[in-house]
Order: sequence, then structure tokens, then C-alpha cells
Amino acid sequence: MTTFVTLGDSITLGMGDPAPDGGWRGWAELLARGLPEPELHNLATLGAQSSHVERFQLPAALALRPDIASVVVGINDTLRGGFSPARFGESAARTVGALRASGAAVLTMRLPDPGRMFGLPGGLARPLARRMHAVNLEMDKVAARFGTLHFDAARDPATYDRRNWSVDRLHPNERGHRLIACRYHDALAAAGHPLGPRPDPRPASPPPTRRNELAWMATKGTRWLLRRSVDLVPYLVFLAVREWLSGTGLPSGAEGEWLPGAGEAPVRNEVPAAEEVPAEPIAEPG
Repeated sequence: MTTFVTLGDSITLGMGDPAPDGGWRGWAELLARGLPEPELHNLATLGAQSSHVERFQLPAALALRPDIASVVVGINDTLRGGFSPARFGESAARTVGALRASGAAVLTMRLPDPGRMFGLPGGLARPLARRMHAVNLEMDKVAARFGTLHFDAARDPATYDRRNWSVDRLHPNERGHRLIACRYHDALAAAGHPLGPRPDPRPASPPPTRRNELAWMATKGTRWLLRRSVDLVPYLVFLAVREWLSGTGLPSGAEGEWLPGAGEAPVRNEVPAAEEVPAEPIAEPG
């Protein structure tokens, strides 16, 4: 049996890839199907930051004694006023380090620039890109220190293919989740892990029609859009103005991060509802 435990936020929870019986499926379940005798425990929660992953998800993960674990987190950290790259890196290091010390192979990810996916103007996208670049630099250090299987989604050209993203432009759709699952399957295979068939990169369900996307925006999407406008946009304006006043630009090497313009595994959510953190301000479409 292969115990696969996933930690993180809504991306790992599977948002954007609806399960046939309701809820979310996501890349973790798709990847688990190719593991020998898989048992998947998805501990990811909406809105999780690195500190929440360390405090609430890590103890549950260690108790499960995973053979493989994943830690994909960071976007919610960048959207908070008290964001600190150093604190993020320290928390991520403690989480990944504990999992590696337990004997688990750990999957990590360099996250793509959400400002690019949102299609934000350069002045608003730049400070968000700077924060995401800082998160990725810290996660690079963690990956190198502990020897994780590190997927560079930030520089993977397929990441920014619009066909891989759901209508909210923040979460992968089924095609995008399948892309992540395939990338991690390939990384595990290259590292010598015994595996079954590679996930099919082709979606099993047809993409939503334009009519369905408009219907989503007219119902659930309206609340989500208003919340994004009220919570995020003013904060990005503040960051942009502060950056302009201080004369700061992208850090050295960040050019690749910010591009202006446009057999199934049983799944269980092991984190009690009382421990779930508040939903991320722009990530929850419902």
C-alpha cells in the first residue's frame, strides 16, 4: 500500500475540477490512481497559509506515516498584509523537513504568477508578482535543502495556457489538474518510484460552454468578483503605490516570474471542520 498525504490550500483540495459525485477531485486524486495500492488522505483546506499547514495539517499528516506527501502552499500568504518571505520559508522548511525526516518523499511546487492569470494591469500585477517570486525563492531553498521533487509551474509554458484554467482564473480546471498530476507522475518515475499508468492528460469531461461560464459569473461568480474587488484590488493599489514611492522594481532574476500582458484511491478529508481556516479572499468561488 502507498500512503499519499497532501497538504496545502484550494489548489490541492481540487477546486476547479468537479468530481462526478459532487465536491472536488483534483490533481492529487488523479496522481494517486497511478500509485501502487494507493490510499489518499487530502488534508488541504480552503485559504490555508504556510502557518496553517504547519500547525493543523502537518501533525495529522505525520500521524498517517506517509510514503509520499505533497506541500503546495504560498498564494494565500502573498495576499495577506503581514506577508513575510522569511516567515513563509521558515514555516515551509519545518513542514517539509518533518515530512522528510519521517521517511516520506515530498512533492513541492514553484507557483505561477496569479497577476498574469488575472490579467491585471502591470502596476497592480507587479507587486503581486514580486511576492510570488519571493515565495518561490524560499520554496527553492526548501526543495534544495530537503531534496524534494520540485515542479516548476512558474516557468512551465503549459501553465499559462488559458485552456488549463477555470473561469475564476485562479484554479486549474480538469485539464490543468491533469497537467499537474502528469508532471508529478513523471518526477516520481524519474526518481525511481514504482508507479502504475501515467494519468491521462486529456479531460474526461467537456469544457464548460460560454453559456455555463456566464451563468457561473451571474450567480456564484458575482459574489466572488465583488469580494475580489473589495478585498484584493485596493490592497494591490496600496502595494503598487508603495512600490512606486520607494522606487523598487522586480528583484534580480524575477523576469521569468512576471510577464505583463495578457484503480481509484479512497479520498478522505482528515482535518476536522473546527480546524479549517477562513476561506481565501479571492480563491473561493462559492
